[in-house]
Amino acid sequence: MLESKKVIVVMPAFCAGKTLKKTFEEIPSGIVDEVLVIDDHSPDDTALVAKTLGLEVFIHEKNLGYGANQKTCYRKALERGADIVIMLHPDYQYSPKLVTAMAALVSSGMFDIVLGSRILGGYALKGGMPLYKYISNRLLTLFQNVFLKQKLSEYHTGYRAFSRQALIKLPLLENSNDFIFDNQMLAQAVYFGLKIGEITAPARYRKDSSSISLKRSIIYGFGVMLTTFQLLLQQLKMAKFPIFDKDGKKIL
Repeated sequence: MLESKKVIVVMPAFCAGKTLKKTFEEIPSGIVDEVLVIDDHSPDDTALVAKTLGLEVFIHEKNLGYGANQKTCYRKALERGADIVIMLHPDYQYSPKLVTAMAALVSSGMFDIVLGSRILGGYALKGGMPLYKYISNRLLTLFQNVFLKQKLSEYHTGYRAFSRQALIKLPLLENSNDFIFDNQMLAQAVYFGLKIGEITAPARYRKDSSSISLKRSIIYGFGVMLTTFQLLLQQLKMAKFPIFDKDGKKIL
């Protein structure tokens, strides 16, 4: 509990058998009430490791994709009464030790969403982020900041904290089941006027850390631009898209 608010950490997992234990062991136990692992039909021992650690595990019967995994994460957390939900990848790329700080910023009421930024503090390249990923991150972030009139340091981090109200308000079920889900979610947050904060979150890039291929990175980049233009057209009332429909399908 944090200020009488239930805090649940969700882990969207795929082939995280080698890193899940280390990630879990560094999660601050003082404020986190539950840790849920959603296994997207991993071919390795991810689910077994999670169960050995005594964690609640939900397994997709087939691989549905990163976005679909998150949808399950948030639904399960909300069903279990979470007031604050923190998405932490189980590949140990992000430090679990920042869970407390991120939860506190949401609990304060100052922010609806808090992002753990790899860019703030200049730690991305030091942590091993591939140069092409860093450059594309900066260009896509600049592109979205200009068109969305925001000042975020990055839109592409997988370390995020949400208030219950934010997760219920956004039509998340209208989003993609693929990696672009992350960006669509932030575009929705901008469109619906949610307050977004950031903290410095140094990242670690190693062989056992998950990373999408160059081809999928390019597809993601085009998806970011498409999502941005869709938001602009929606704001200008020139078109309507389900992901920005206030009556669109929601988690709860």
